[in-house]
Amino acid sequence: MTGKTNLTAAIIGAGMMGEVHLRAARLAGARVAGIVASTPERTSAAAGRLGVDAYPLAEAAIEDTSVDVIHICTPNATHHPLAMAALASGKHVICEKPLATQAGHAAELAAAADRADRVATVPFVYRYHPMVREARARIQEGGIGALQMIHGSYLQDWLLGQRDTNWRVDPQEGGASRAFADIGSHWCDLVEWVSGERFDSVIACLRTTVSSRPAQGARTFATGVVHEDPDYRPVATEDVAGALFNTARGVLVSLAVSQVSAGRKNRLWFEIDGAESSIVFDQEDAERLWVGTRDATTLFVRDPTRGSAEQRRLASLPAGHAQGYAQCFEAFVDDTYATIRGERRDGLPTFEDGARSAKIVAAVLASSRERQWQRIG
Repeated sequence: MTGKTNLTAAIIGAGMMGEVHLRAARLAGARVAGIVASTPERTSAAAGRLGVDAYPLAEAAIEDTSVDVIHICTPNATHHPLAMAALASGKHVICEKPLATQAGHAAELAAAADRADRVATVPFVYRYHPMVREARARIQEGGIGALQMIHGSYLQDWLLGQRDTNWRVDPQEGGASRAFADIGSHWCDLVEWVSGERFDSVIACLRTTVSSRPAQGARTFATGVVHEDPDYRPVATEDVAGALFNTARGVLVSLAVSQVSAGRKNRLWFEIDGAESSIVFDQEDAERLWVGTRDATTLFVRDPTRGSAEQRRLASLPAGHAQGYAQCFEAFVDDTYATIRGERRDGLPTFEDGARSAKIVAAVLASSRERQWQRIG
């Protein structure tokens, strides 16, 4: 740990998420020493656009003795070597999810962070919606009764068309799972954390609905760029997934995941049904928590003057002034930095959570491949 009040950060990766990390780091009070992208040209462009210095290589950022924390925002297959190198150099690490494309590598990273006594976190940032904190508090307090069932979905449409593509489509860069590892992992982390349940086994089915996509230069959700006459390649990663889980305490959980659901931009939705009441959270309507009983339904609205302590802490704007994803990410980075300074913050997702997520993804892949239930552990 470090007692420094003002931390120094370095950003590895200059795509959309690199910019999100950099903004959050600045808002949390860090000095950003520099940024590095995949090529010198992209590094120079990003440094100029964002007003920071440029590193020639990722290794230079990791070896910079002035840097306290490394933010890794690169394609999935690079996370393991970069995070291992950062931990070996004594840095704290924030690494994008999935933590690694193989469960064994994710476990190695969690163990390395523990040995190094470094703060190492993964941006499962939906934990930071105030209404998520409210839902968790009500469940922890026993307010909804014994859990009966959990169900939900995470739906997007940014890969709906055949001309839509992204580096995540390529298993060499993104890993063997795409839709589930990319967004289903968020849902699983969130639901386990909110409900207090732990998935014990799964039966899953993965499907590729768009059989070929452009190899390069085509439209992505971040840029909207379209190549006029792209070369197509077969798709080896899934567009949709369905999973049925049993928890260690016997609660049934169902999940649908899609990156090809027209009109759904980023709809993470879950319902947790208890013996006394049910709770629903919808990330596209994140200011409200739906609470249902047999006799009535109510909408609890985010408000820094009401509700659980964690809901109030994270309700950074007055009621009626909408908060969203950006505030979640900023709170996550702020909590990471606070933990580095030796403060304690509730719900911070660590490399242990990233390793847990990788284990779930591996079980989902195995279940779909072997067409049978798989233990998660």
